[in-house]
Amino acid sequence: MALGPRLEFRQSQMLVMTPQLRQAIKLLQFNNLEAAAFVEEELERNPLLERDEREDGPIERPAIDQPEKPIAEGADSADLVGAGTLPEEGAGPLDTEFDGYEAYGAADGIRMPAGAGSTSFDTDDRDLADLVETRASLRDHLSAQLRLTFPDGPDRLIGAYLIALLDPAARLGAEPAAIAQALGADLAQVEAVRARMMAFDPTGCFARSLAECLAAQLREKNRFDPAMEALIDNLELLARRDHKRLLTLCGVDWDDLQEMIAEIRALDPKPGAGWEVTALPPVIPDVLMRPAPGGDWILELNPETLPRVLVNEQFYTRISRQASREDKTFLSEKLATANWLVKSLQQRAQTILKVSAEIVQRQDAFFRHGVSHLRPLILRDVAEVVSLHESTVSRVTANKYIATPRGIFELKYFFTNAIAGSGGETHSAEAVRHRIRALVGAETAADILSDDAIVAVLRKEGVDIARRTVAKYREALRIPSSVQRKREKAVPA
Repeated sequence: MALGPRLEFRQSQMLVMTPQLRQAIKLLQFNNLEAAAFVEEELERNPLLERDEREDGPIERPAIDQPEKPIAEGADSADLVGAGTLPEEGAGPLDTEFDGYEAYGAADGIRMPAGAGSTSFDTDDRDLADLVETRASLRDHLSAQLRLTFPDGPDRLIGAYLIALLDPAARLGAEPAAIAQALGADLAQVEAVRARMMAFDPTGCFARSLAECLAAQLREKNRFDPAMEALIDNLELLARRDHKRLLTLCGVDWDDLQEMIAEIRALDPKPGAGWEVTALPPVIPDVLMRPAPGGDWILELNPETLPRVLVNEQFYTRISRQASREDKTFLSEKLATANWLVKSLQQRAQTILKVSAEIVQRQDAFFRHGVSHLRPLILRDVAEVVSLHESTVSRVTANKYIATPRGIFELKYFFTNAIAGSGGETHSAEAVRHRIRALVGAETAADILSDDAIVAVLRKEGVDIARRTVAKYREALRIPSSVQRKREKAVPA
């Protein structure tokens, strides 16, 4: 067989990540502020784009309806800028990189510092402050501990709400009863979450008074005995230096009282004051929700934050007639880019609204009855109904907020883990954790349940769960092992 050059034709399919496709995916993930900033940059860069000043009503839909033309089943974010969104292949300048695109630059939603990527230090004009490591804010620090303590469900939702209400000293000024009413939760559940969060670092956050803050720090040091409790309950006497009455109330001598006062002075009355003071920016919802006359819900995109632009085709037609060949190429590129942006913004708005409508329909009980009625929900559940890929649903719900009659919530909050049941049904992970807590709470000294025994009980109740999952939930609830609980219950009261 002779060897030599020959021609072969091969047909294959592949997805090419063009600059426009990358931008479209990022645009879908942007929140309203980032999307507005991106549009402003495009308005400055593209002479054929102009701001839409028309007073049209917001895009809205009932929460129970589905779109008339669903996207193809299993479509990924790339499909959102596919057929019907970009010009056809070979139709124009979009097949090449356009002038406004900069890799990892403003077009990608990322601002690089001056001189970044240069091979010479002589051209690096970054400020020294750009190289200093910044400390996380107190809210970020507490949020990280919240995610570790409460895996998901109503408790984490309550905890996030408490973090948002903290003042600069990390004190909680709102009444727990008002918080419980706003979230539709039991007061006991709110107080239980707050009690656990008071042990977060720094200790003493979420206290409602100075005495409660100091008591939390003393408990951490194992110094909150009856004498110290009496001193904390009478801080006004300590402020008036009424040592004589304090000696009587605390039941200690003068030397002990002096040591107790020194311990209190060593505590931090404002545990949040030493952290970076960052004003919490107001959350601007992307989706607005209101009750409909018939008892359903109506969703609409927030018209105040909805980026709206128009393509000035008349300007393009007038200028292109007398333009040179190079200018015509430039104008054609800008026209294609402008058309792409308008269609991408419209597709982004419709996708956000479609996904939000399905979430509201799934979590209808939460909006009507409160946080204890959160249903198990994962990305796949929503993706299958709205005919999108799971990654697209994840991008749509990231950094997007919805204003509801119960407050403003991030769309991610409504996704909670589900545990399969033996009969095909699903159980909320939060409900299973509550059941484990109840089983342990009903134990007697002669009948301590091991993790395997808890698994057996739950499976009899129709919950198909593994032993390692029970152990993980038990540790998250800070419940000791069966050996430790047996030892504790064996100690006489």
